Amino acid sequence: MPVRTQPSTTEMQVTSIRLERSLIEKLKERAGSSGYQSLMRDVLWDYINAGENSEQISKENIRTVMAAEARRQERCALTGRLIKPYEEMWLAMIDGDQLVPLSIDSLDD
Repeated sequence: MPVRTQPSTTEMQVTSIRLERSLIEKLKERAGSSGYQSLMRDVLWDYINAGENSEQISKENIRTVMAAEARRQERCALTGRLIKPYEEMWLAMIDGDQLVPLSIDSLDD
């Protein structure tokens, strides 16, 4: 899978967003030593990329499929359906050796 490289913080723009204190605390807990701002950037990039991938793939792009279990919320690359954490799913290798999530029923004809 492609790895997202992050620019140095000096190349980033400062922005302000109002969040509940309880949300920030939960983000800090979840992020651990990597920091909650980095986690928030990753979540926002995942959201943006999910939108880009919603135009997505066709069955013809799939080279191989393997069984998997989601560890976090994913979006099916064929149907756009949400895949919940710990739900069974497929991982499909598509052209360009990229792995994409597929819902279990997405390959049914």
